[in-house]
Amino acid sequence: MNEDLHRRVTAWRRHLHAHPGLTLHEGDTAAFVSDRLRELGVAEIETGIGGHGVVATLRRAGGNRAVGLRADMDALPIQEADEELPHRSTIPGVMHACGHDGHTAALLGAAALLLQDPSWQGTVRLVFQPAEEGGGGARAMIADGLFRRFPMDRIFGWHNWPGLPAGTVAVHDSAVMAAGARFEVAFEGHAGHAALPHLTRDPMLGAGHAIVALQSIVARGVDPLKAGVVSVTMAEAGEAQNQVPARATLRGTARWLETPVGELIERRMREVAHGIAAAFALEARVDFRVGVPVTANHPRERDLAAAAAGAVTQLRRDVPPAMTGEDFSHFLHEVPGAFVWIGNGPAEGGRELHHPNYDFNDAVLPAASGFLAEAARRALAGDA
Repeated sequence: MNEDLHRRVTAWRRHLHAHPGLTLHEGDTAAFVSDRLRELGVAEIETGIGGHGVVATLRRAGGNRAVGLRADMDALPIQEADEELPHRSTIPGVMHACGHDGHTAALLGAAALLLQDPSWQGTVRLVFQPAEEGGGGARAMIADGLFRRFPMDRIFGWHNWPGLPAGTVAVHDSAVMAAGARFEVAFEGHAGHAALPHLTRDPMLGAGHAIVALQSIVARGVDPLKAGVVSVTMAEAGEAQNQVPARATLRGTARWLETPVGELIERRMREVAHGIAAAFALEARVDFRVGVPVTANHPRERDLAAAAAGAVTQLRRDVPPAMTGEDFSHFLHEVPGAFVWIGNGPAEGGRELHHPNYDFNDAVLPAASGFLAEAARRALAGDA
């Protein structure tokens, strides 16, 4: 990527940062993406795929292969803390705290690189996905016919990674990010005066025991050589300080890298909740909803991604997976592909993901766009 293109892509990224589109509300972002694609000379642009999704197609005669490159577009409901940032969010309570502005800009940059390069033949699908942050964007695009309407043999994506040296690409052997579920555990009791607890059935007592017991499932139920997380993150109960409430609800998230671990967590969560309810004469209800499966690379595409990364920037093959989730995993259940991390540089000073001080590192854009373009070239050439 030359300096002029780097400046243009940086300007696009900063515009997106200043004008974030919250999950399921990415219409302005999709319009911006479409306008930039037209400026680049892209003729085939389809909008409204699975919500606000955009799919653009680059074609060159002489090849019958097709490859997909994906970027996510949505922002988070977080108030930006850095008031001195020149391109800070102009929308109160919404910011790009996960770097999707950088992902989107980098894919636009990859489109520019591919359009400038006459060496490849075939079809490139540029997939700009909405609603990655828990909004079901990948599933919505698939349900709207993404792979039927825009066939592709392989698909590649990436996420920026604070703490990894800027521009370095990490390629995992298999699991990259975890499967995730959101759970709700509700205890139903009998309300009454807090000074007369013997006349009540206190759901707060059940909830208190459950907070400890649920978060012990992994510590005492999962093989220490396996990975799993259960985190109770929300508690809701009560209307008055002098009343024992009728209901107490706990909510949280569970993560795992292997399916049997996820099955064990769900089973033990139900056993724990109902056991505690029986001990305190309560009723328990458990709602356990799996949101994303494990993000796991396919072997051939993993090797292709590593070769592409090594051709344009620094490559790492020794970085462990993370327990965060990524709905690119749904795409990987439909077609072969690979998902990589690209270093965003130091994470100090609150520059980690989902922090109100986070900002994408624009110095990473040449490596990110270059990786995507190179992965596309190699896939169209039939490498790996």
